[in-house]
Amino acid sequence: MQVPIKRGMVIRHQNRVYFIDDFNERHTGQQRPVLHVQMRDVIDGRHIERTLDDLMPLQHVEYSYRPVKYEYHRGDEFVFMDLETYDEHELNEQQLGGFRPFLIEGQEFRVVLVEGRAVRLDAPEIVSLHVTTTAAPAHAVGSTGNVMKEATLENGLEVHVPLFIKNGDLIRVDTRTKVYAGKEKE
Repeated sequence: MQVPIKRGMVIRHQNRVYFIDDFNERHTGQQRPVLHVQMRDVIDGRHIERTLDDLMPLQHVEYSYRPVKYEYHRGDEFVFMDLETYDEHELNEQQLGGFRPFLIEGQEFRVVLVEGRAVRLDAPEIVSLHVTTTAAPAHAVGSTGNVMKEATLENGLEVHVPLFIKNGDLIRVDTRTKVYAGKEKE
């Protein structure tokens, strides 16, 4: 089946703008397959699901990416400075998409602009962070399997890391699951 949509596409439906998060085809008995589309509202982050037939005709919305630097947090808004125009873009917590624990002042990202307005942070899936506090490196005695210990990172996030990780180490963390993803080579 030729599908006129793809993940990451931005469309307008009922005067609201949505990101296409995912879609899948479902077969029901002898009826024709139905394509279900999972979408996220770019303004409030609300998730909805519709069939492709409900969305037709598709209204594509142009969008662009801009390089920004995280500046500060003000009330419910997170302020980013555009690195090309020096304009400020404000995003709320829903528009960060769960990336709030990984924001560090001065860090560079990209924001998605729809119709000239910042609507979402384009955050990486893996980030590198320094371990600030953890127990001394140790070796597990008589244990098998994956033995972990608690570690606090530079952004205050607590994750479980292997026993060989020590204070000051640079580790990779998956931003979607907030789980240790490996040690960064320095």
